[in-house]
Amino acid sequence: MAAVVLIAATAPSAHAVDQSKGYPGFCKDATGVTVVVDFRQLGGTAIVRCNPQTTRGTGLDALKGAGFQLAGVQRWGESFVCRIENRPSAAEDIPVSGREKYREQCVDTPPSQAYWSYWHASNNCAWDYSQWGLKNRDFTPGGFEGWSFSLNATAQSNPAPRVSAVRPGTEGQPCVSREEAKPATGDPGEQQRPQPGSGQAGGPRPTAGAEPGAGEAPAAGPGSGALPPPKRRPSASARPKAQDPSSNIAFTGGENAEDVNAVIERESGAVGWAPWAAGAAILALCVAGFLAAHRRKRAQGV
Repeated sequence: MAAVVLIAATAPSAHAVDQSKGYPGFCKDATGVTVVVDFRQLGGTAIVRCNPQTTRGTGLDALKGAGFQLAGVQRWGESFVCRIENRPSAAEDIPVSGREKYREQCVDTPPSQAYWSYWHASNNCAWDYSQWGLKNRDFTPGGFEGWSFSLNATAQSNPAPRVSAVRPGTEGQPCVSREEAKPATGDPGEQQRPQPGSGQAGGPRPTAGAEPGAGEAPAAGPGSGALPPPKRRPSASARPKAQDPSSNIAFTGGENAEDVNAVIERESGAVGWAPWAAGAAILALCVAGFLAAHRRKRAQGV
């Protein structure tokens, strides 16, 4: 038992910003993609980092290329984001309506009342809720990718990131006409949102044969396998603009976060000592038991 406790206590978590990828803060020009992760209803601020990638890439590429650590669900892998920077962790209670002490184990799709919602925006434009999953859409060069934790919200009230999609120095520029980038794959089955499950505990179930969209709310109504209707492109004058950056919450670009490689190296070293510590603990227990038995025998005159 002592060995199990010691090893569990020293097992590496390895959740921190990977400083070797991207850089903190907004992208400096229109060639990369700025990624905003707003912990919002989990409590806490937001992290803003840039992935300076100049080639085509998916939402998953944007998130990882900016240095964020993520975990998918066991059933779907990284097609459905379950944790970002180890939040929500498996040990924290999430006050989901009707289940006040819900804990996310990342086995299947998270419940629609507690999940990472996925957003995107062009520069100087308002945030849009993504119609696709992070592996099934391309990020917009010079644009923004956003992740905001949604708790007990509806499809209409999902909270957008609290950091405006405005690169410093471009304030006042018009919102450039854009549509959500074309999915990276041509398979219609991979373009579906998760559908409500039939009696599935813990969250929605994707349409049969479909890869779920990461961090997306379940669509209303049963899945039919059909693509969602195309979105009508509004005129440039009708496009909503981003909020004034002065309303941004305080955020960190991750520059103060410990590098993930340092965490792995330190905690791997701690794990390396765990077997020796466990052996010493077991030996100490054996010696203590031997001495106690010896004292009992002497007291009994044996």
